[in-house]
Amino acid sequence: MANVDALTEALAKTKVDRNGVSFAGKSLKLDNEDDANEVTEAINECTDLEYLNLEGNTLGVNAARAVAKSLEKHPELKRALWKDMFTGRMKTEIPKALEHLGNGLVTAGARLVELDLSDNAFGPIGVEGLAALLRSSSCYALEELRLNNNGLGITGGKLLAAALTDCYKSSKEQGKPLALKVFVAGRNRLENDGATALAQVFKMIGTLEEIAMPQNGIYHVGIKALSEAFVHNKGLRILNLNDNTIGSKGADHIAGVLPHLQALTDINFGDCLLKTKGASRLAEALTDGHGNLKDLQLGYNEIRVDGALLIAGAMKNKLKIVSLQLDGNQFGTKGRKELETKLKEFGKLHVLGSLDENESEESEEEADDGEDGNSTEEEESADESHQSHNNSVTIVELTDSNISAKDFLKSPNMDNFMALGDNRTVLIYEEIKTKDQQDIDSYVKVLMKISAMSNNLKTDVSDASSKCAEYLYKQLFIWAQQEDHLWPVTNSLLINLGLIKGEDKKFKPTWNMEGCYTVIKNIIHKNYFPESIRMSLKLFMQRNLEKNRDLASLKNQIIASCD
Repeated sequence: MANVDALTEALAKTKVDRNGVSFAGKSLKLDNEDDANEVTEAINECTDLEYLNLEGNTLGVNAARAVAKSLEKHPELKRALWKDMFTGRMKTEIPKALEHLGNGLVTAGARLVELDLSDNAFGPIGVEGLAALLRSSSCYALEELRLNNNGLGITGGKLLAAALTDCYKSSKEQGKPLALKVFVAGRNRLENDGATALAQVFKMIGTLEEIAMPQNGIYHVGIKALSEAFVHNKGLRILNLNDNTIGSKGADHIAGVLPHLQALTDINFGDCLLKTKGASRLAEALTDGHGNLKDLQLGYNEIRVDGALLIAGAMKNKLKIVSLQLDGNQFGTKGRKELETKLKEFGKLHVLGSLDENESEESEEEADDGEDGNSTEEEESADESHQSHNNSVTIVELTDSNISAKDFLKSPNMDNFMALGDNRTVLIYEEIKTKDQQDIDSYVKVLMKISAMSNNLKTDVSDASSKCAEYLYKQLFIWAQQEDHLWPVTNSLLINLGLIKGEDKKFKPTWNMEGCYTVIKNIIHKNYFPESIRMSLKLFMQRNLEKNRDLASLKNQIIASCD
């Protein structure tokens, strides 16, 4: 009875108007046809169903079949807003549910303009359930496709590319080819192969105005393929490749096509390891033209002041620019003043974002991020095969140490960590990477031991441990969100940071907590850090602060970063 009352209350709050139905954020658990009655009744009562928003609910196979049956009567449906719609469902259920919903649209003869299935971790198997819809006439008029955070992987990316290719060819035979305007597929681990497959689709379509593919582990080979596709989409306005490894080689490829993309208004290449060399190439390509540019994000790229000054100079003739983000780079105090002076000269200082995370320039010569262009084609191919499995860590061959990752895990001290060489992050990750829930605590304990070294007085040790810890955190969070394991990860972090007691009441963290908290402070604001974990850390740190003032300054900084 309680369930019926809850559903009735949800229906009373549901937005039903002559143009559509929304159950967004109702947290309904619809397992069978009876559970779906309120949804199907709302659909049936709507006189002109242009949109159906089911975001934030969870549909089982039988409930999806019932919804699909109601959709068969609505050929006018244009927007399927189905984000976060399968929480708690088995992966084998999702393809069947998607098939039913797709069949309902096809039977109705609907012509979708927007399809949003973001935040459904259905992986490649989900694309198989979606493929029939994508290939059908119901998607011939599709303008916006949003598949953010779906765990597609390389296989899912290729399956998606194949379905969209078929859709384009079939729609073209009907006299009006698919003219997609918006494509969003962030946080999907597409890597080079998946990105390359989709690039061929972009090249073929040629009508894209927005492409967003952040956090996909794409290196310069994939960036090259995408760049070659961008040039065929001259109406491109928004380009977001945040948190991929563009590097200097990738920047060369993008810079080569930027003169052809004069409609760009928003560019986000933050956290892409551009370094000074890559930033300089982009600055050169942006200096002339691009009068529509409003927002340029190049934060966290290890750019030094020379590169930043070139970027600033390129903004001189950008009359519409409102935001230039260069936080998290390496200008130092002197370089920051030079940058501000440069922008002030031509009245653009107001567009510069916060530089609170500005770091000092490193004394040694800037590393070439493994992309110096001197390697042979065969070596590059081998290098890419490694990179495609390691997301955003540059591979450097280990030749000067007999220490293995297993040796380090048996004795995780500073000497063994440094003895692993420049490839230490990849070696450790491959040894500990999380495959299921049982691995989480072991992974987190290694993370703590590495983070603890970030407070070492030796700069090379602290820098190496901080970078390694950040990469391990990023991979853990990406995996946890795709596998719906955020809660066990949160629980393990809280225990190992000493904020709550675990089942083993005798367990006490033995690592240097100052280093662990320092790493958290430096990364908690980054976009890959899940909001739910951020809020949990804030809550328990506030409670802990009342009982224990140890590390109070660091905890307060972390708490402030969460606001």
